[in-house]
Order: sequence, then structure tokens, then C-alpha cells
Amino acid sequence: MRLLYVTDLAYPARGRRYCDEDIFLTDRLREHFPLALCHPLDARALMPGFDAVVVRNSGPVLHYRQAWEEFRAAALATGTRVYNPLTGRGDMAGKQYLLDLTAAGHPVIPTVDDPADLHLLPEAAEYAVKPKQGADSIGLVFTDRPGGTPGEILIQPRVDFAYEVSFYFVDDAFQYALHAPDPARRWELVPYEPDAADLAFARRFVDWNTLDHGIQRVDACRAPSGELLLVELEDLNPYLSLDLLPEEVRESFVTALVGSLTSFLDGK
Repeated sequence: MRLLYVTDLAYPARGRRYCDEDIFLTDRLREHFPLALCHPLDARALMPGFDAVVVRNSGPVLHYRQAWEEFRAAALATGTRVYNPLTGRGDMAGKQYLLDLTAAGHPVIPTVDDPADLHLLPEAAEYAVKPKQGADSIGLVFTDRPGGTPGEILIQPRVDFAYEVSFYFVDDAFQYALHAPDPARRWELVPYEPDAADLAFARRFVDWNTLDHGIQRVDACRAPSGELLLVELEDLNPYLSLDLLPEEVRESFVTALVGSLTSFLDGK
């Protein structure tokens, strides 16, 4: 089974090196699958020559939205297998899920998309306002007077959290967790040992997303009350911070990914 591995090796991510992660992963995947790398802008044109497309560190879709929509439509029309599958309900489908999860009472940072609904949020000294189609904190501002075009923005109370933590899954299997002890340094991560409550929190969102296969990252913050609140459910191209893991954890992740891809390609 030939894989087309989609990545933007030159994307200038803050505090991260996408290219190193994908060089490592493709080197290991090549032991099991014939594969080639391509830029996201070339994926639609090249995918007919491959059995499946693996979308990895391809950068925010915001930067190439038309090309992504064309790729997505073509993949669905031709039945091309895409990993992660295009049925994700998290960031893959935009930020609407934050509103849906808020309305359903899930433990998520409360979110609205209309300044007129500010009364539905907990009162706060400041609010985070960002574009609904944004990514990587592009366009994020903090203000005590949120405004913007209804339906095109997200408004959340600014949470004075203790730290952020990310949980990484392959399919529905937990792999590892990393956290940023300093809230001001989001990508200075260290390994984190989750307890049973932490894992139950993360797994509820993986279960909610209903992806049979794929890599998911559940980003959360530890609120002043001590509870975890969902920040983001990344199910399109989550950066994995593999370079920060002990070797045995990194190898376990690779084994899980190979198994997931094999099952996915076999249609299981």
C-alpha cells in the first residue's frame, strides 16, 4: 500500500520543528510502507497515484483553505482513504465543536460566537476573542469589551489556569501526555503522568469524536478550581512533540501508529 505523506517541511512553527518530526516518522514508516512526501498544495494532484493519504504536519488550513477544500472534496468523491479520516468532529471541522460542547455541558472553556451572548459566559475581567476559522493563536486578542461579527468569532473568558496539558491518542488508545508547567511558555513541554480522572477526561472527547482510526491530541488547561477544561480537540494534523519523549515511549507510539495504519488500510 503506497502512502502519500502530506507535510509542510518549511512551516515556521513557533517553538517547534515540524520538519524534524516528519523526517523521523517517515523514516520509520518507510520500513513498513512505500511512501512519498508532498506539500499540502500538491496533495490533490498527486493522490491518484497512491492508496492512501496521511495528513501530518501540514500547517494551519487557514493558509491554504481553498486547496484543502478541493482536496477534501476530491478525496470524498473518489473514495481515497485519508488518515486521519475526514469524519472528525474536532478541529478538522472547524471550531463549532467548542460551541456545541459548551451547550451540551461538557468540561470545556465556555464559548460563544456572538457578543450579544456574553451574558451566557462566566463573568471575567478579560475575554479571549479569536477568529472562528483561526489556528495557532492567529488573530487572538484579549479584551474587557469583546466585539466582532457574530458567527465569525469565538469569545471565551480568559482563564487564569495553572498549566496546560495535552493527551495523545492513536485510535482510541492513550499513548502519552505532556504538559507546559509555565502557562507563558506553551511549547516548553515535559512528560506528564495522568491519573485516572485525567484519562477519563481526555477519553470522553476521543469517544465523542467517534474516529475509528487516527491520531488525536486533547489539549486542556487546569482551571483555578482544579478541574481540567478542554482547550482544543486536534484531530487533523496534531504536532506530536516526539522529540521530547523517552525513547521507549516514542517507539511505542511508532508501533501503535504502524498498527493503526495497517488496520486502516486493510479496511478493519
